[in-house]
Amino acid sequence: MARLAQTAGLTDIQQEIVSTVRDFVDKEILPVATELEHRDEYPQQIVDGLKELGLFGLMIPEEYGGLGESLLTYALCVEEIARGWMSVSGIINTHFIVAYMLKQHGTQEQKDHFLPRMATGNVRGAFSMSEPGLGSDVSAITSKAVRDGDEYVLTGQKMWLTNGGTSSLVAVLVRSDEGHSPAETAAAPHKSMTTFLVAKEPGFGEVRPGLTIPGKIEKMGYKGVDTTELIMDGLRVPADRVLGGVTGRGFYQMMDGVEVGRVNVAARGCGVAQRAFELGIAYAQQRHTFGKPIAHHQAIQFKLAEMATKVEAAHAMMVNAARKKDSGERNDLEAGMAKYLAAEYCKEVVEDSFRIHGGYGFSKEYEIERLYREAPMLLIGEGTAEIQKMIIGRRLLEEYRFQG
Repeated sequence: MARLAQTAGLTDIQQEIVSTVRDFVDKEILPVATELEHRDEYPQQIVDGLKELGLFGLMIPEEYGGLGESLLTYALCVEEIARGWMSVSGIINTHFIVAYMLKQHGTQEQKDHFLPRMATGNVRGAFSMSEPGLGSDVSAITSKAVRDGDEYVLTGQKMWLTNGGTSSLVAVLVRSDEGHSPAETAAAPHKSMTTFLVAKEPGFGEVRPGLTIPGKIEKMGYKGVDTTELIMDGLRVPADRVLGGVTGRGFYQMMDGVEVGRVNVAARGCGVAQRAFELGIAYAQQRHTFGKPIAHHQAIQFKLAEMATKVEAAHAMMVNAARKKDSGERNDLEAGMAKYLAAEYCKEVVEDSFRIHGGYGFSKEYEIERLYREAPMLLIGEGTAEIQKMIIGRRLLEEYRFQG
């Protein structure tokens, strides 16, 4: 875009990376996105192109074959990709979260084993917290791991895995009460959770003994990318595949991953909102009513002004959250605010663009119809608006504690 969502202070390398991704989106994603989305077809050719660009290793350190870039660079790339087709940014996001968790919390052996192959995209990541009986209440997880010699036996059912079928490595959060009494577990359920690194074959059905990926979940939007369940029934995982090598740290490892994931979801909201604005302002200049383009009607100009302001505000908050994390500071407040605002504004900008399109917005021939079905996912992905408000409220009370 000529004016909106610009980011000051980028290095020449950052500008070059983002510009390369933008060109790729314009040439390789936008021309085919709506057709592939309507067919719910996995965008293999696009994914292969992203592998060639090195996007799967963007934040993986150079010593493991990645580009060693910052969260800000990654978020700006995600913003561009989501502008083309949000599902493609989802394919990268879960991979990125698993790679980030490995980089931050993995043992040296785990990093050496997985990160070089993740940097090339030959090993692709997914992560799994949710279950059929819970959403944001992670403390209610019932899937469990029981120690059996040098292995753990995992049992339970997980839900809403992005890349569940196409991934070859899943970070799975389960309950392992090892070293905790029932009373301790009841008082602090988060301390009894462990993340396991589960390698598997891509595909559906029984992908390794004791592990089944039943098939794709049919969705209103966010198509193309596979969203699945994961069923563990006597799944045996070696003890050296406990993330970090120590049980009981899984919840905190996952929350660290989700925190940067929220910046990613904010970036997706920014990208979708930008595309909706582009479509709306272009259509408003082409469509004529009462003898002039509808863009010349004050009501439409007001709507475009509101849309552009929301795009700009969401982008600024997303960039701020990414930079905060890159500085090494705690950013759960900023990430929660950015995710909340970007998702809500995305929904509103998309709906306004839909209204500008009038009856044509309801037609599958127009791109805005796809965006209208995609935007709602951002309202719940990586934590609902209510969860973000809880995080924001608690952090504000910490920062502004009343000294009476």
